[in-house]
Parts: sequence; structure tokens; C-alpha cells
Amino acid sequence: MDPQIRLVIFDCDGVLVDSEGIALEVLVEALAKKGVSLTTEGAADRFLGRSLGSLADAVQSEFGVEIDPPFLAGMREVLYTRFRAELKPLPGVAAAIDALKTEKVACCVASSSQRERIELSLSVTGLLPQLTPHIFSATMVENGKPAPDLFLHAAAEMGVSPSACLVIEDSPAGISAAQAAGMRVLAFTGGSHTHHASYREALTLLKADAQFDAMENLLHFALGARRPEDLTDA
Repeated sequence: MDPQIRLVIFDCDGVLVDSEGIALEVLVEALAKKGVSLTTEGAADRFLGRSLGSLADAVQSEFGVEIDPPFLAGMREVLYTRFRAELKPLPGVAAAIDALKTEKVACCVASSSQRERIELSLSVTGLLPQLTPHIFSATMVENGKPAPDLFLHAAAEMGVSPSACLVIEDSPAGISAAQAAGMRVLAFTGGSHTHHASYREALTLLKADAQFDAMENLLHFALGARRPEDLTDA
């Protein structure tokens, strides 16, 4: 195993930007119009960290309701409007990215969202200049999270072996994807959506290398991750 972390791969929603609470509210409201009644916690259990394509498949499978392109387009329009008005970066994330780059650790984004949503999120929160052009979307690979495809694609494009990558994720699907890719992964619990008991339980069961809730601690993990056993809970 490569002894050093050379690349930190950030998920976007819930890691770089505090978007998951907004997205879950929009999703629940949209599904209610289709006759699907879910709480935000129920939606988080089923869909957090997954692409819209896999969401549509899951709704069809579980509830027998078709999620067609016009429905997704309408939901996306509402979501983007709220992002422009409400979306904020996670505290400390801009400084953490700058600190990683100062230490010669590369950074990129690998998200289940479409690229236009990722770029909008990063633009309205002021993070886009720090991360462009190294932005990877699930639309670039055959299988979204929890499959490892996206993280492996990002590592290959960045020219870094999976063993030298550290993934920062907030969702069970993302953590599973990173583990399947053979990468070290930290569970980030600093987003406003992370208070659900079932969510915390799911993260615990997956046994990420560590769990943390403050971005100012990220540099310690990235530079201290010389061996898997060096990763300790924050």
C-alpha cells in the first residue's frame, strides 16, 4: 500500500456544501405530489448519497411510482432555486482545501449529482475556483454509488492509485463505494442533516476508517494517514 495520502476525494453534497437538508425537503415535497408519503428521515435512509437515476429506480421498485424526466426536471428547478437562495459551504472547508494544497495533497470532487448541479453548488458557495476542473460526476461512469466506479474513475483521471486516496463522505452509499474501491474513507458528520439516529447507526455499521464533524481536523487525518491504523476518531 502506498504509505502516503496523495489525493483527497470530496463528495459534494453534505461534505463541501450543506445541501442535503434542502435536497431532502425538496424530494419529500415532490414525492408527495406523486402520492408517496415519506419523512425526511425516511428519504435519507433510502436515497442519501444516490444519483437521481438510482432514486428513480428505487421509487419505482418500492412504491410502484414512475419518476419520469419532466418530474425530475421540475424537482431540479425547485432545488436549484433554493440553492441559489440558501446554500452555504460547510464551515472550514475552504481553509481545509487550501491547507491540503499547501501540503502538496491534491483534491477533487466525486459526486452522485449531475455536473451542472455540482458546479452550481460550488459556485454559489464560492468553492468552485479551488476545485475546478477536477470535478467528477456519476454521469461519467456506468454505475453510481455504492458501486466503486466513480471513485476509481476520479483516481485514474488524477493519476493516483486507490491506496493513496482518502475519501471524505457523508452517506452510507458513498462510504460503501469508497471501501469497494480500496480507498481509505472518513465519515463526515458536520452537515445539518446528520442528526437522524438511523443515519448515525448506518454510518457506525459501515466502519469507516474514522468519523469527524469539523473540517479543521481534516489536515490531521490526511497527513497522519501513513498507515490505516494511524486513522483515529476525532
